[in-house]
Amino acid sequence: MNKNERTAVRQSPTTYARRAPGSTLRALALGIAIACTPVAQALDIVDITIQEIEAGLASGAFTAVDLYNAHMERINKFEGTYNAFTFFNPTALAEAEALDAEYKLTGARSPLHGVPIVIKEAMDVKGLPSTAGYDRFYSGTGGIDLIPETDAPVVARLREAGAIIIGKTNIPEFSRSGNNASTSWDGDTFNAYDITLQPGGSSSGTAMAVAGSFAVVGTAEETGGSIQNPASAHSLASVKTTNGLIPNSGVAPLSGATRDVVGPHARTVYDAAVMLDVMAGYSLADEKTMASVGNIPKDGYVSMLSTTALEGKRFGMIGDGWRARIMDPTNANSIAPETLAMYNQAMAEMEAEGATFVEDPFAGTDFSALRAAIPNAAASNPFYFEKWLERMGPSMIANKTAAENGISSIAALGMLGISPFDPGESFATTPTNFPLEFANPDVPPNIEAFFEARAELISLFNSVLDAHDLDGLFFPQAVRPVPDLGGAGIGATTVSEINIVGLPGVTVSGGYYDDGSPFSVIFVGKQWSEGSLLSFAYDYEQATMHRIAPTLVAPVPVPAALPLFAAALIPLARYRRRVVGARLNQRFAV
Repeated sequence: MNKNERTAVRQSPTTYARRAPGSTLRALALGIAIACTPVAQALDIVDITIQEIEAGLASGAFTAVDLYNAHMERINKFEGTYNAFTFFNPTALAEAEALDAEYKLTGARSPLHGVPIVIKEAMDVKGLPSTAGYDRFYSGTGGIDLIPETDAPVVARLREAGAIIIGKTNIPEFSRSGNNASTSWDGDTFNAYDITLQPGGSSSGTAMAVAGSFAVVGTAEETGGSIQNPASAHSLASVKTTNGLIPNSGVAPLSGATRDVVGPHARTVYDAAVMLDVMAGYSLADEKTMASVGNIPKDGYVSMLSTTALEGKRFGMIGDGWRARIMDPTNANSIAPETLAMYNQAMAEMEAEGATFVEDPFAGTDFSALRAAIPNAAASNPFYFEKWLERMGPSMIANKTAAENGISSIAALGMLGISPFDPGESFATTPTNFPLEFANPDVPPNIEAFFEARAELISLFNSVLDAHDLDGLFFPQAVRPVPDLGGAGIGATTVSEINIVGLPGVTVSGGYYDDGSPFSVIFVGKQWSEGSLLSFAYDYEQATMHRIAPTLVAPVPVPAALPLFAAALIPLARYRRRVVGARLNQRFAV
């Protein structure tokens, strides 16, 4: 079966309905691992914060088990509409019970003790399939499961901090969309605010799960917009991190060491800072994290948060110097009039907190042209893909096949008939465009030209901020309101500029458009400035409190007497609502 044929099967209503109840792992979580108590049923988890959880555990108002069960109750009620998850963690309830017992003896491991979180599908979780959203990497869609023996380092850190991993969240195939998860073997994930809108990608499922209170916080990963786009489309606080701040070994690569980064999704800036305190720092498993040494706040990111952080600070405004014609109304990808009005409002709110602005600080520089001329680093893809596969351990089927036949793990995928490098698949052009690298994936590629160009852009970026005495940039995160699902792209204002240069960015809610879709802003700064950017975003967030929780919609129930095949019709109702474009009458919780 070729890719087009598999896609047709994946998108058929019958296939979707058959898959909707889930794999054995999903059934275990939903059918067995819920033991609801009166406390869990009464616990209001919508927009619950990490600080509220810390206080509740300390007072005995609830337990980690109560928190887990309350979140699973909400997932049971709404997941059928939004499709945020790929797999659930079948041991989560047992882990919550163990954390409660530990809490009674020794107290909390960290602020994340007992906090329900979600993990992006691209990240390895021990014992759960690592599909990268690709149907050939999942037995449920005719492929073969790749089961990692260990957690990705960043997942291990969160687990060690006491977080409860509820499950893994949906992504487009190999994270290759900044708009939606439509190419995933698991189908679309829908926007928590309005199912007719783009959810943002590629961390679509994490954004929906966090925004919809299926979890408190979650992990995201970005090559070109995949942290910030879904966060922006869901009114979330997020951190697109500096390259090398957080280890991304054990994460399905798209650009490897050149652009791929890991970061948090949260409903508040404080919670995003808590996550970053756990996730950031050197790891032996990822050599590039050596660059983070000395570049992390001594007392952590939370310690830098302040409600007076914006006082006296100077920020650069978006303009054509940053990206050619982004302010030109004749350009289809320029800032939309409504977005410009929202941006002006946000700057006024910033000024009320003591900030000042410099118009288009990159005007007259070569920044836009240099960014557009960056050398292609795709030659590195086979190397990082091989390392990702190898790290899963010798029992993972591709590695076992490779060892038995004296070939690379990438070659073993081809032998097994599940290679994304085959004709018609995601990376079909790689063997032709980079034959030496593909044939020898264990050999590090020569991508010096990319890093030389990055160094030039970093120097230029820093010189512009220094020349204008800027503390950072303050932009609308996207050029337009959140588009309809299947329509235009998100239109991020910083993609792929900050990805190429390796800069950090922090998003936070800036309010809502007239149609109810989220408007978000982004703070951008020099490399390793996450602490300052989080502080600026925290001050803005606390001064404006724009974010409003979405009101979720339960799926249409299937009557018990209805024939089994009729369940396939239920997704069609959701699809018709989306195609017609009818907006939800009640988007937000009051």
